[in-house]
Amino acid sequence: MQIEFYGHVRQYHNMKAEIDQAILNVIETGQYIQGPTLARFEKELAAHCGVKHAIGVNSGTDALWLPFLALGIGPGDEVITTSNTFFATAEAIWIVGAKPVFVEIEPDTCNIDPTQIEAAITDKTKAIVPVHLYGQLANMPAIAEIARRHNLFTIEDCAQAIGAAGDGFAIGELSDAVGISFIAHKNLGTFGDAGAVLTNRDDIVDRIRALRNHGSLKRSRHSMGYNSRLDDLHASVLSVKLPHIDAWNDRRREIAAMYTRGLQDTGLTLPTELPGYHHVYHLYIIETDQRDELLKYLNDAGIDAKTHYPIAIHQQDGYPWGMPADLDVSLPLTERSAAQVISLPMFPELTQDEIDYVIDTVRAWGTR
Repeated sequence: MQIEFYGHVRQYHNMKAEIDQAILNVIETGQYIQGPTLARFEKELAAHCGVKHAIGVNSGTDALWLPFLALGIGPGDEVITTSNTFFATAEAIWIVGAKPVFVEIEPDTCNIDPTQIEAAITDKTKAIVPVHLYGQLANMPAIAEIARRHNLFTIEDCAQAIGAAGDGFAIGELSDAVGISFIAHKNLGTFGDAGAVLTNRDDIVDRIRALRNHGSLKRSRHSMGYNSRLDDLHASVLSVKLPHIDAWNDRRREIAAMYTRGLQDTGLTLPTELPGYHHVYHLYIIETDQRDELLKYLNDAGIDAKTHYPIAIHQQDGYPWGMPADLDVSLPLTERSAAQVISLPMFPELTQDEIDYVIDTVRAWGTR
């Protein structure tokens, strides 16, 4: 059996007629950039996520650094975040000229550990960027309280967790802004790069909208800005898919539960879902100190398992000339997780036979 890692092509075929028609409808309007389809999707997205504003941009990366600019974060500032994430989280901080300051993760969730944040705060710290890794929200109440005490901004990296919820709190409820990614393989994805900023702050919405569009809110009138617009073609695809996101996330949770039941007593470290949280399992992560051996075994068996993220950001090359010396940090829990992590296939369209095959193959490795 051959089992792919990403299911977005299957998803497209399941709703091909509706998606194709939505794209054709946009093409016929001739309004492809900041047109009515984007405006409609932004309203739908804000309503679905329970926030006041959604601003479509061209990537999840831009959905982080544009709020940084709108909040006045730039050269000389420090931003506290986690090294256990995709490189774009730190890259967005570097793009605006600020410095990422990495702190350790919680050993069970692999999210940023709030108890480590305050020790990293200096007089240069301007913001905290928690990452909702793998689909489970970070401890936002604790993070928001730290931010309040120290007068810091909080920007949530929600590239992997649309539709997730915490114990008594929602995405965007306890922060200044949220960055979302819609790249093809996300829980809600389009056919390429795309993203959105969510916020409840009325005072930064126009600034972000101008920044994404060459500094313009009105035709022919510009200040400094960039070209970071979510086009209407992608918005049409996302608008078709959005009503299905909760059902798709529920299916991911069902698959995760089957994986977890089936992989008990294998010696592997399995995901932790915190009580009261609604994990949406963008990735289903297992950990083992024999990661490379198990990964090869699964790949040889036709299972396209992958690694996320095998090199922590503070161990990456960073800038073209190397990681800055002042980022030479040691994060043992982060480094251990990076060295042990494997992602099993996880998408709503997985069949029962495929799920069973993954479970049986992983168990067979442990008894080979």
